[in-house]
Formats: sequence, C-alpha cells, structure tokens
Amino acid sequence: MALHYNLSKVYALSENDSEFVNQILVLFVNEVPKDLLEIKVGIKSESYKEVRAHAHKIKPTLDLMGMHVAFEELVLIEAWAKAEGKTKNIKETYKSVKSQVKDAIKEIKKDFNL
Repeated sequence: MALHYNLSKVYALSENDSEFVNQILVLFVNEVPKDLLEIKVGIKSESYKEVRAHAHKIKPTLDLMGMHVAFEELVLIEAWAKAEGKTKNIKETYKSVKSQVKDAIKEIKKDFNL
C-alpha cells in the first residue's frame, strides 16, 4: 500500500495502462534524484537559475505522483530561487523534499519490483 505516493492521477492519465504507469515510475525513480542533486548543488553555489530550472522541471512529476507536500515545498524552493535567495534559508525545505522522494522511491521499488 502506497504511503509516500499516490498513483491515481497516473492511472487516470494512462487510462489504466500498466505499461505506461511503469514507464512513469521508472522515469521518476531514475530522473528525479538527478534533478534533486542539481538543486542541491545550485543551492550551495547560489546558482539560482539552475535551482529554478530543475525545481520547475520536477514539480509536475511530484504533482502527478500525488506527493502534495513535496510539491508545495518545491514551489517554495522555486520561489527562493526566483528571489535569488533573499527569503528564508531553504536548506531544510530541500532536505524535506529529498527525504520524501527517497521514501517514495524506496516504496515504489518494493511495490513494483523496480
């Protein structure tokens, strides 16, 4: 039972096509961690444009995966980058998103034998 993600949007979008759902899951597991690493590097180096681009790229994926808290936190990271770091410290927000994605990936790998 999925605790860290919700595939209802994925199933609705795919019209219950299990092959399509599997492709989405594989992309999520393989690509989102790479983008999160780029966000981490960007936060550390204050590369706001990079942070914003990668946050913007994975936001729809988190929404699609039903990860609402991580999605909202990514919105905060994107806003932080847009304001060029002039808002609150964003490192804790990043850690929270990373932790939620890590938990979802672990669960997806187990649930779908990836």
